[in-house]
Amino acid sequence: MGVILLDRSNDALNINPPVGTFHLVVHGSDWLWAVCAVYCITLIATILLAYFAKQGEKIFHYLFIISLLTGSVTYFAMASDLGSTAIRTADNTAGTRQIFYARYINWFVGWTPIVLAVGLVSGVSWATIIYNIALVWAWVAIWLAGAMTPSTYKWGFFTFGLLAYFLLSASLLHIGSITAKRLNITRHYSALAGYLVFFWMLYPIAWGVDDGGNKIGVTSGFIFFGILDLFTVPFLSIGVLVLANSWDYRNMNLYFTQYGG
Repeated sequence: MGVILLDRSNDALNINPPVGTFHLVVHGSDWLWAVCAVYCITLIATILLAYFAKQGEKIFHYLFIISLLTGSVTYFAMASDLGSTAIRTADNTAGTRQIFYARYINWFVGWTPIVLAVGLVSGVSWATIIYNIALVWAWVAIWLAGAMTPSTYKWGFFTFGLLAYFLLSASLLHIGSITAKRLNITRHYSALAGYLVFFWMLYPIAWGVDDGGNKIGVTSGFIFFGILDLFTVPFLSIGVLVLANSWDYRNMNLYFTQYGG
């Protein structure tokens, strides 16, 4: 049995051969499986915690389950070398790079509940929450367009996406802080919003050297983005659920799940 376990290997790239001159390698796939495992474990834990949460205090569990499920499926796909295509590099001389569009699907779907959760904590209006969600969608969609552009025009998309990030950050840090103060939850909200904005600030750097600039390998890019994704979704989810134990859902107007109310 020990020999069998030692002989086990990651055959994902043999079953689903990578595309492009610069592409995912076995060690990168191993890393993606590890990230997938963290997502899955956190997902299972969140589902179990939802069953033990008080009636009317499950909204954050529901939201994070969506984000964690999306991330689990996405990392499963990417670890299996699925959800990608080959795009010529910007200078058109280095060959093609394997671009994983599945990554952007994960952000588009998985970040939406995160922004909604932070908005609910702050107590901002639904108009502001919708605005923030739309900015996330615009940011991710614009960067996907940039990643798929085989010329230096991709940096135009990068700039527009960066603008969406700055508008989102301003909304979270300024408008959210104003309403959070009214609910006497400023300290917790500032910590959560600041944490999220900080790690999102590192995504432009990762995109610039990975899908954008082709300065690092696909596997190195996955390590960079994988670490950021772990802090942005699983670790943030755990932090919110821990802090939520001390929140007054009635004062925060979040008791709307009780008895279907």
